[in-house]
Amino acid sequence: MRRRPVGLVPFEAMEKGSHKNQNTRLCFLASLSAFFWILLLYFHFVVLGRGTTVVEESVQSGPVRFQSPLVNVESVPARVTDARVEEKQPHTDARVEEVVKPVKKPAAESVVNYPFMRALRTVENKSDPCGGRYIYVHNLPSRFNEDMLKECKSLSLWTNMCKFTSNEGLGPPLENVEGVFENTGWYATNQFAVDVIFNNRMKQYECLTNDSSIAAAIFVPFYAGFDIARYLWGYNISRRDAASLDLVDWLMKRPEWGIMGGKDHFLVAGRITWDFRRLSDEESDWGNKLLFLPAARNMSMLVVESSPWNANDFGIPYPTYFHPAMDEEVFVWQDRMRNLERKWLFSFAGAPRPGNPKSIRGQIIDQCRKSNVCKLLECDFGESKCHSPSSIMQMFQSSLFCLQPQGDSYTRRSAFDSMLAGCIPVFFHPGSAYTQYTWHLPKNYTTYSVFIPEDDIRKRNISIEERLSQIPPEQVKIMRETVINLIPRLIYADPRSKLETLKDAFDVAVQAVIDKVTRLRRNIIQGRTEYDNFVEENSWKYDLLEEGQREVGAHEWDPFFSKPKDEQRDQSTEAAKNSWKNEQRNQS
Repeated sequence: MRRRPVGLVPFEAMEKGSHKNQNTRLCFLASLSAFFWILLLYFHFVVLGRGTTVVEESVQSGPVRFQSPLVNVESVPARVTDARVEEKQPHTDARVEEVVKPVKKPAAESVVNYPFMRALRTVENKSDPCGGRYIYVHNLPSRFNEDMLKECKSLSLWTNMCKFTSNEGLGPPLENVEGVFENTGWYATNQFAVDVIFNNRMKQYECLTNDSSIAAAIFVPFYAGFDIARYLWGYNISRRDAASLDLVDWLMKRPEWGIMGGKDHFLVAGRITWDFRRLSDEESDWGNKLLFLPAARNMSMLVVESSPWNANDFGIPYPTYFHPAMDEEVFVWQDRMRNLERKWLFSFAGAPRPGNPKSIRGQIIDQCRKSNVCKLLECDFGESKCHSPSSIMQMFQSSLFCLQPQGDSYTRRSAFDSMLAGCIPVFFHPGSAYTQYTWHLPKNYTTYSVFIPEDDIRKRNISIEERLSQIPPEQVKIMRETVINLIPRLIYADPRSKLETLKDAFDVAVQAVIDKVTRLRRNIIQGRTEYDNFVEENSWKYDLLEEGQREVGAHEWDPFFSKPKDEQRDQSTEAAKNSWKNEQRNQS
C-alpha cells in the first residue's frame, strides 16, 4: 500500500477545509453587519424617538400650564416670564423651537389664582342668563332683621310702624277715592321702609345662588335703618352701636368675608347716611358709627342720602307710593301722566325752616304766594292735606315744574313723588339729586330737571316764575317725557311679584353694585386702581366722571361742597336730627 508523505498531510487538509472556512467568515460578517444595522435602527427609532417625544410633551404641556389662570399663588411666582421658560426647555430640533415661541407672548404669562376667579368666569358663559349676575345672600341670625319686625312698635318714638311694615314693607293699600291713583299698586309707604322692601325684593331676584364662589356680589340683609331708628333718642352710644358691632363680628368670621375682605358685600339702610356716621363717642353726638367701622368701610351701603365726602355709601331712591305688580300697570300710569292737563307752572309742598338761616324755603314760599301760576301746599304741623298722599300727588300732577329745595338735609322724598307724577323737578343744590342718585338719574341733569343755584334765590332774589317761563314749551314737553320715561327705575315694584321687561329701582341698584364689584376684581387682577390719585373727600366728583376718565379736577359745584368737612358734617348731623323729628311727626 502506498504511503503518503507526511509533509503533504497538512497541506491537503487545508485544501479540503478552505472552502468551508471562507463560507463561515462570510456568514459571520453578514450577521455582524445585520446586527449593526438592527442596533442602529433600534437606537434611532426607539431611544432617540422616545427622548424627542418626552421633550415635545414637556414643551407642549409648558405653555398650557403657564397660560392657565388657575395658578397657586404660594407655589408659583406671580409672573412667569418667557425667559424662564426658554431656559428650562431643551432646544433639540426645529419642532421644539416652534412650540416654545408662543410662550414668548405676554398673554402666556400666568395669572394669580384669586378666590373670585370662578365668579368672574361665569360672565363668559353666554349660555347662562345669570352669568356674572349671581347674588349670594348671607343667612343672618334673625336678631339682625326679622326680630325687629316682630317688635315693630319699638321702631319709632312717635309712629306705630307695624302698619308700615305690612304687605312686605309697602304699608296699607291706598284707596282711590278721588281718582288720583289707579285702583291697584298704590300703598301708604313710609319713606324709611326701604330696608324691608329691598330685602323682600331680593328674595324674588332671579339669580340667587347658594354657592358664594360664583357670586358677583354678596348681600347682607341687615335692617340697619330700623336698628338705629329704635335707639336714636334716649339711648347711650353703647346701645346704638351694639347691633353694628355684632354684625361686623359675625360677618368677619364667615369664609365669604375672606374672599375680598368685604369689598364684595353690600347692605341697605332706608335712612340718610348721617344716622350712621357719628363723629365722636360723646353721648350727645348723633347716631351710630356703623359706616366708620373699619370692616364696614369695605362694604357698600345703599342709603336714601349718601355723603359727598365718603366712598362707601351710595344713594338710592326714596320709596314712593306706587309699587306695581306688572309692567302694564306702569305703562298705564305713564300714559296717563303724558295726557294730563297741568294748569300750574310750578308748585311747592313744604314748610319753612326758620331755625336755619341758610334755608331758602321761606323765600320760595313767599314767591309762590305772590305768583298766580304757583300752587302752594304748606306742610307746617297740623296741615293735614300736606300729609295726605292724595293731596300731594294731585298737586304734582297738575304742575309743570315742582320745586325741590333742601329740607333738613340735602334730599327729599318729595323729589321722587313729583317725578312719579310727571312733574319736572327744580333743584337748588347739586347734593339734592345730581351727586346722589347717579345710578338712577341721567348724568346730564338738564335733560330732566332745572337747576337754580341757591344763591340766585338767597342773594339775588331771582324770580323763579320768570326763570321757568323762559323755557320754551317744546323743551318743556321733551323734559317731561324724559321724566316720565324715568319712572320705572325710580320706583320699587311689589316684592310679591315681578316685572317682566322693566327694571325698577331695585334692579338698577343691584346691577350697579355688581358692576362696581366686577370692575374692582378686574382691576385687582390687572394690578391697577380705578382712579388715579384717588381722594375720598372728592367722592362726589368721581361719581360724575364719564367712562374711561380716571382723574378729577376743578368743578363748577366745588363751592357747594368746599366748606370744611367737619363743619358740614356737624350741620348734616344736626339736620338729621331735625329731619327725623319732623318726618316722624308728619307720619303720626
